[in-house]
Amino acid sequence: KAYGERAQSIIRTLCAYGAIALDNAEAYNVVKAARRKSAQQEQELRVAAVAFESQEGMLISDGAQIILRVNSAFTAIMGYTADDVRGKPASSFRSVRHPPEFYEALQKSVLDGGAWQGEYWALHKDGHIFPLWLSITAVHAEDGSVTHYVFTLIDITERKLAEDEIRSLAFYDPLTNLPNRRLLMDRLRHALIKSERGADMGALIFVDLDNFKKLNDTRGHDVGDLLLAEVARRLEGCLREGDTVARLGGDEFVVLLESLGLETVEAGERAEIVAQKILSSLNQVYQLEGVPHFSSPSIGVSLFKGQEVTIDEVLKQADLAMYQAKGAGRNTIRFFDPGMQAAISAHAAMEADFRRALQHGEFFLVYQPQVESTGRVIGAEALVRWLHPDKGTIPPGHFIPLAEEIGLIVQLGAWILDAACQQLQDWSRHAHTAHLSLAVNISARQFHDAHFVDLVLAMLDKYRIGAGKLKLELTESLLLKDVDKVVAIMNALKERGVSFSLDDFGTGYSSLSYLKQLPLAQLKIDQSFVRDIFTDANDVAIVRAIVTLSQSLGLSVIAEGVETREQKEFLIASGCHAFQGYLFGRPGPAEALAVAA
Repeated sequence: KAYGERAQSIIRTLCAYGAIALDNAEAYNVVKAARRKSAQQEQELRVAAVAFESQEGMLISDGAQIILRVNSAFTAIMGYTADDVRGKPASSFRSVRHPPEFYEALQKSVLDGGAWQGEYWALHKDGHIFPLWLSITAVHAEDGSVTHYVFTLIDITERKLAEDEIRSLAFYDPLTNLPNRRLLMDRLRHALIKSERGADMGALIFVDLDNFKKLNDTRGHDVGDLLLAEVARRLEGCLREGDTVARLGGDEFVVLLESLGLETVEAGERAEIVAQKILSSLNQVYQLEGVPHFSSPSIGVSLFKGQEVTIDEVLKQADLAMYQAKGAGRNTIRFFDPGMQAAISAHAAMEADFRRALQHGEFFLVYQPQVESTGRVIGAEALVRWLHPDKGTIPPGHFIPLAEEIGLIVQLGAWILDAACQQLQDWSRHAHTAHLSLAVNISARQFHDAHFVDLVLAMLDKYRIGAGKLKLELTESLLLKDVDKVVAIMNALKERGVSFSLDDFGTGYSSLSYLKQLPLAQLKIDQSFVRDIFTDANDVAIVRAIVTLSQSLGLSVIAEGVETREQKEFLIASGCHAFQGYLFGRPGPAEALAVAA
């Protein structure tokens, strides 16, 4: 009833064509099923249409890959409208970025496996080449033949840019755009392998800018960055095709040269030509924010062949050669040699021994007497020695610079101060030595250590050191850094009875301006002036000037390095009445000094 005449018409048609007799109920069900199937198909078509117009570009071709249809996303990505591409082959968008073999492999994958996907560089309508993620799927008929191809494409330009940026951050220096240490190490690794295969030599050139810190300190890091960028540009201009220049950090650059020849002499000559070119280029004037600036490099060169040495060793050798160039006066070139390595190895061994010595108490003090003009011992200078288990006694000149270099001078200085104060306490217990004072040398790093004052005060309390017994000897270079702070430290210790002697006076940066500010008690005439007092008129004048200066400032004066009676008599005549030197005794144990006192 619901379908009325329309239903009856359908039933009659079905009966006519199918010779089927249906009652009204059966006819109703047939019509209902037909309508349901039609509605489902319409819905599926609507879904397919929406899917086709998704944000992914889509292209449909026939079995011969002639384009039948594209969606709006394809137009947005490729720049072509549907009318532009309909009827054209899908290969119209190929770019020269891929070689012919790539397209052959792609086609074979689609024909054999029915699909392909991967990164694809396509040709845009405006002519530029850009990256896509492309998927190609074959549509087969029931007989297995290909009726259509479905191409899906996604623009991955932003992703590739992000990947390139990440790669740049990982492998390139952001300031100069040069390879960084990580990329250099990778290229050096390949260079060593290549050299091994071809027996060809290469070289590593280490370039360090002289006095770069001074530019940063005086004109700021922005100007320093301008210099680094210009240095990078000049270095690139000095290289051959295939060479690498990298920035390790700060003002350090490394140049990697390959294929320099089979023989060491030939390779060395070629490397030197490049190094000389670099030296000349970097010596040209720079214009930094309109202001002329001159800078020079120190250059170290290390040759390598095959994998006889490791990557780290090649870098270390070039670095050592560079430091040798700095030691030779800077603005020069030095090649690494095995003797340099031997010296460094010995230095490393001594450093290890020194650290062990601090832990195992291998240091001891000796005492050189200080006397007055009558010959009476008035005190001593404490001098440290190292009793090495294999090498015997090592003088301070061999290990004090090492302690400064590796940052252990503060720890060693604390031990020396403790041992000296302990000796002062021991002397105070005996009447014939209770009057002795003891001078202890203090390094600049130790003096400026944040805990120095507390350490000295703790020693005074621990060993109950009387006023005037402990004398700290300071060098002139120590006084140049932050004079106000130096004065504050000295005053804090002077209040507890510690006195100060200015060691090696006249050999450094002598200045009357700081002498009048510092709470000094004594000036010490350096032995270099005393040694030549009878052969050099200048030394005579200097000694007399120091004595006169000390008297005018109310300071005592002591001369070191006194070895003859004639020197002593001259000093007394000049107004100096305290002495230290071999004439009165060599550095020795405390017991010998006690006997002399």
